[in-house]
Amino acid sequence: MYNLNIVLVEPQIPQNTGNISRTCAVTGAKLHLIKPFGFEITDKQLKRAGLDYWDKLDISYYDNMDDFFSRNSGDFFYFTTKGENVYSSIEYPDNAYIIFGREDKGLPETLLYHNREKCVRIPMRPELRSLNLSNSVAIAAYEILRQWDFPDLSRKGKLTQFNW
Repeated sequence: MYNLNIVLVEPQIPQNTGNISRTCAVTGAKLHLIKPFGFEITDKQLKRAGLDYWDKLDISYYDNMDDFFSRNSGDFFYFTTKGENVYSSIEYPDNAYIIFGREDKGLPETLLYHNREKCVRIPMRPELRSLNLSNSVAIAAYEILRQWDFPDLSRKGKLTQFNW
């Protein structure tokens, strides 16, 4: 069994965090949320975006980044528009942590500088700023799960009105 950890540092937009929580629920990834947040966890928009999957999450909360790093160990990968490594060229080990920054600021540059070899980027047109956070998380999570051969995930759909 593989373990994927999705880390959001100071998320600001409740709909993004709700969408990401749904991605975590359907993939079995653990969600780590680092404070401060730009919303309350009880926010209706957060819950609506996560639909009825909120109770299916494995979720941990942290007061700050120091708290997160003191309580977790493994391979950390920092998703950033400032990264020089393409996300799909990395081999992600079991218990990988994929870390995403604030929607408006990204991750602290000091953290990125000291972890340059673990900074990864999703390619995009150079004149545009960035992808939406929840889209970036989904792209990264499914690349890692693809590398791991989609462990414990259903591969076949089923029509409800017809049999094949």
